[in-house]
Amino acid sequence: MRVERLRLRDFRTYAAAEVAIGPSLTVVHGPNGAGKTNLLESLYFGCTSRSCRTTNEREVVRFGAPAARVEVDVCDRDGSHELSVGFEPGAPKRLRVDGAPVERMADSPARPLISVFLPDRLELVKGAPSLRRAHLDQLVTALWPARAATRVAYTRALAQRNALLGRIRAGRVGPAALDAWDAELARWGVALRDDRAAAVDLVAERFGAQATDLGLAGAAELRYRPRSRAAGAEALSAELAERRGSDLERGFTQHGPHRDDLLLIRDGRELRAYGSQGEQRLGLLALLLAEREALAAERGAPPLLLLDDVMSELDADRRALLVARLDDGGQAVITTTDLAHVPGADAPGVVRLSVAPGSVLQDAGVASRAA
Repeated sequence: MRVERLRLRDFRTYAAAEVAIGPSLTVVHGPNGAGKTNLLESLYFGCTSRSCRTTNEREVVRFGAPAARVEVDVCDRDGSHELSVGFEPGAPKRLRVDGAPVERMADSPARPLISVFLPDRLELVKGAPSLRRAHLDQLVTALWPARAATRVAYTRALAQRNALLGRIRAGRVGPAALDAWDAELARWGVALRDDRAAAVDLVAERFGAQATDLGLAGAAELRYRPRSRAAGAEALSAELAERRGSDLERGFTQHGPHRDDLLLIRDGRELRAYGSQGEQRLGLLALLLAEREALAAERGAPPLLLLDDVMSELDADRRALLVARLDDGGQAVITTTDLAHVPGADAPGVVRLSVAPGSVLQDAGVASRAA
């Protein structure tokens, strides 16, 4: 699956723009504040129907405009497809694939896999465990789409058990009512934990190698830390039963995969607590590259990788290494303030987009429009 073209209207600082995306590397260059990150965000938005920068998606609509729209042309072995996302604040999003409405873009086989590095994504390394759990669950879904149902089922069972804890605390039902939901939560919990562990097993060795190559000093390790190491569903159900008293006192379930964590470690210490910001950036980049490699092996093709301002803190050797890593048959879009920071940016086949406030121009030889 390849992205061929991006069209947008009233998205962030752009009134309208249309650009081609290169078959391998696309370099978006321009001064700070010109809108390079906005362009990457629009591509992510068109492929996923979500922003990679904000949870308040009203911010993606250009100031003074009623709505934003993004269209992405993709192609695969079966031909070409168009993904479109229309967003008007206060109204449901309008998602379409080849003109037909869909409920979720993630459910469409025409949607390309996509990964993104933004400076703000350092929260994935240094922020709350919930961010890393969500990221790990997204990786599981990307690797094995059918397993997405496991997390959904676990989340539903957890909500039901928590609601039942509230009813028991209110005296409406006895504690024995938890037996069935303990079993249900344990059933899906063990499956979810095992899916996460399998995903980390695929990525861990690659993470260490990528981190070393990128210059992260020390031995880098990716480690999954599950809250429970129960041998099976029956054992996890027993663990839940043992903690009922504490759960009833607090009013929520304290044990299970919803308390797991993913650790990025260097020389035995977590980057979250002991790494500098530069080391955390390298750790995050190594994680995304390792996942790209694993996805290519498992799914037959690497995901589209969006890299925002990644070159500024790498030396010349690491920049060259990174660009070489991206020459794996997949697509990547890199933003930079200086084309000289991207080795091979002037090579044949590389698409270069020059961004100025509110507009984007493409190098001669590739058709584009902007307004």
